[in-house]
Amino acid sequence: MTAPGAPRQHLAAPTALGMPAALGALALVWLWVWSMPVTSLWLRGTIEDQFPQRPIAAVPQSSALVVLGGAVSPPSGKSSDINLQSAADRVWYSARLFHAGKAPLLILSGGSDPERDAYSEARAMAIFLQDLGVPPDAMVLEETSRNTRENAALSATLLKARGIHHILLVTSALHMPRALALFTAQDLQAVPAPTDFEADRLPPPGLLAWLPDALALDGSGRAMKELVGKWVGW
Repeated sequence: MTAPGAPRQHLAAPTALGMPAALGALALVWLWVWSMPVTSLWLRGTIEDQFPQRPIAAVPQSSALVVLGGAVSPPSGKSSDINLQSAADRVWYSARLFHAGKAPLLILSGGSDPERDAYSEARAMAIFLQDLGVPPDAMVLEETSRNTRENAALSATLLKARGIHHILLVTSALHMPRALALFTAQDLQAVPAPTDFEADRLPPPGLLAWLPDALALDGSGRAMKELVGKWVGW
């Protein structure tokens, strides 16, 4: 017991010191969880499974394909060639849909940083598509947009000027829910044509599925970006 008149001991200091440690431990656990391949693939799968992959023969015909940027990078700096990114499946899949007769017109949507890039991402996609056998007169370039919301708004302007309201929307499966919501908000009948599936692969065997991995953390981060982006869009 404390003697009468003796100063009281302050016990708040250990509690205050313990709070940063607890928050640090919680952050470490959070980082570990989303760095594991098994949880990262699960999170990406919950998003991608909203629009599952289907054979090209099952994709309906439409008036136009809209292909979203994020797939290739235009030349910049010392480079004189376009650079295929991990989402380059978008361009390859669009060429396959075009050659299968699913749409006669492609709207390529993607701008660039004029201080860094030689030309727009839409133009870079057009170059790639020509190499894949798509004729230039089948492509319309939207070269101003810098994000998905602008992709939707500016592509809608080009489409409606041509009297087109029904489209096939081509983008990565992880990106599709957010992109489809934004295109639908533009009063377009957008049919999802997802590609670039990430969560259809199996996690590493055994213990490796539960150990932190930089690629898994990157995948989790991109999935969370899509979830937050769609919530902000609402």
